Amino acid sequence: MGRGDLSDEEWARLEPHLPVNRGRGGRAIQSHRRVINGILFRQRTGLPWRDLPPCFGSWKTVHDRHRRWSADGTWERILRAVQADADAEGRIDWSMVSVDSTTCRAHQHAAGASTRAPKIPGRRRNPARHRPDEALGRSRGGLTSKIHLAGEGGCRPLGFVITPGQWGGRGGEGAPQMIPVLEEIRVPRQAGGRPRTRPDHVGGDKAYSSRRNRRHLRRRQIKHTIPEPRDQRANRRRRGSQGGRPTGFDKTIYRRRNEVERTINRLKNFRAVATRFDKRAYVFHGTVTVAAIRLWLGPQ
Repeated sequence: MGRGDLSDEEWARLEPHLPVNRGRGGRAIQSHRRVINGILFRQRTGLPWRDLPPCFGSWKTVHDRHRRWSADGTWERILRAVQADADAEGRIDWSMVSVDSTTCRAHQHAAGASTRAPKIPGRRRNPARHRPDEALGRSRGGLTSKIHLAGEGGCRPLGFVITPGQWGGRGGEGAPQMIPVLEEIRVPRQAGGRPRTRPDHVGGDKAYSSRRNRRHLRRRQIKHTIPEPRDQRANRRRRGSQGGRPTGFDKTIYRRRNEVERTINRLKNFRAVATRFDKRAYVFHGTVTVAAIRLWLGPQ
């Protein structure tokens, strides 16, 4: 087992959720464990696919499987299954879920994708995570993508959304991303029934303070701790009784917001996540999903 490869314990958790490994016409194909270790090696180092060491087999096989599983949603199904196992074992801290975002610098190789919509290999439909803008945008740092993330108390991601890098800032395109991120939280229950989608408490910084977000959380009966910016407080006081009651804020609970920042740091330890090399948005979404799976397979 090489450095960064799946351990026997991690493989035992992951193997039951992988698709059946069959080749067309009875042809032998590379084992899932060898290919996934190759994908993880690229995740950790950020090297080009063609430069994968020969110990992982054909680089094209590793790349094609990652691209195919990103397109048809296999990586997302595996993530949900791994989260369901963790929830059944009581390893998910639902007491506090925090939301934050981080910017990923796009490499020059990530630009220049074809203007035609991609297709899932072997099928006639587009990938579920395809975006016409390819989640690339220009900000002060150049071409960037932004990951909006919801992390649980154990510093592991529960759900995330990828947008262009300029989709941020208070009251602009950043605050509305809180609701889509929370809607990505769907942890299946092994006993059956509806998946769990509602944490006990939600935390966020001032960028997520808006009447729309607070109304959404109250409607779902989710307690929340989001500080109110100074301009919003002044506007509420200026309106008098029509401005509504002051928002509650608990400094002790708000200290736990560092958990999502630590989750982001753990994700960006993967160089292929910290710097985007993938041209297509759905492939980069799969890259972030693989990093999240690896965090869930490891110890809490």
